[in-house]
Amino acid sequence: MHVTGHQRLRRLATTALTATVLVCASTGPVAAVATRHDDGLSHQVEAIHDTGVVGVSAEVLSSRVRLSESAGTARWGSPRPMPEQGRFRIGSATKTFTATVVLQLVAEGRMSLSDTVGQWLPGVVHGNGYDGNRITVWDLLRHTSGIPDVPRIASMSSADGYRAERLRTYRPQELVDMALRQRPAPVSDPADPYATWSYSNTNYVLAAMLVGRVTGRSWEREVTDRIIRPLGLHDTGVPGAFPLVLGPHAHAYTAFGAGHGGDPGTDVTLLDPSMASGSGSVISTTHDVNRFYAALFDGRLLDAARLGEMTATVPAAELGDGVAYGLGLAQIPLTCGGSYFGHRGELLGYRTWAGITRDGTRSVSVYVTSDGGPDTEQAMMTLMDEQMCAD
Repeated sequence: MHVTGHQRLRRLATTALTATVLVCASTGPVAAVATRHDDGLSHQVEAIHDTGVVGVSAEVLSSRVRLSESAGTARWGSPRPMPEQGRFRIGSATKTFTATVVLQLVAEGRMSLSDTVGQWLPGVVHGNGYDGNRITVWDLLRHTSGIPDVPRIASMSSADGYRAERLRTYRPQELVDMALRQRPAPVSDPADPYATWSYSNTNYVLAAMLVGRVTGRSWEREVTDRIIRPLGLHDTGVPGAFPLVLGPHAHAYTAFGAGHGGDPGTDVTLLDPSMASGSGSVISTTHDVNRFYAALFDGRLLDAARLGEMTATVPAAELGDGVAYGLGLAQIPLTCGGSYFGHRGELLGYRTWAGITRDGTRSVSVYVTSDGGPDTEQAMMTLMDEQMCAD
């Protein structure tokens, strides 16, 4: 029987309450740090809002203090303020979750970073100049596989495409096949294993498939049982193909690259995120993301050897001057000297920056709910830099 988009939406509405219970069913310790106002963070958040975004929210978390500030509204044209600890799609910050699960499997002896894709996923990467037997798990996680990104799909490309395909579900193999139809990019130096560094979501779609093959369970289940539940990340979930953002949240908007003046464009909050399996589909909050980074760097998720592998980086100039990339983590230079580890994320209207100081004592996350203007990205990076450099 054919199910229309409207019928699917009605069915989703009737299951939303049950899904909310499932998403929030985590157990575990919750950090008991009092939240307070901070003028510096408030000014930085307002500076981001002034670049034209509908809403912005940020949190700084350390063992001593939790700072939280927001600006703008939860919905364009509405006076309702940004929700406290609103949920949002964290986009490519999901990659750190995926890499963590893979490294846990390595620590358990169930696989190796030097294993090839062909060993675990025979025949999945082949043809058109690609050979999964020559691509390692290392290559997937650090973006040195040479596999191109998934081509931009219709729901991400235009308002009409979004309305037509926002509820379309993609299978991981389908996404990989779309990417492999593109010819490999030429390699400047075949003798240099890092000459093929290129950011590609396909790498993490494959990593999620690999997790499923190694464990016999879905990537979504492994992320939930290995990270979300043990840490008590009550506002974090892996939605699969479920298109709603449950619980308190602000709406997301994008103009699909077209200028709209003061109009943020199309409300794109409703989205089947299956095109970002492994690479960008996690939903979370600034507080949960900060707690995830804190747990990652204090040894609750990975031992010292595995964290060392995760933070061993190669140059990634494509991401910015001085930026390097490890396994699901970028290393970003600070204006005060040194660097921090983190990840940028974006999925159709929601954009985030999140990270943690090298010593693991201070984590910072910020997100916006629309495209904003030409200065939005820099304003977000400035907040990250100044907060990481703060005493």
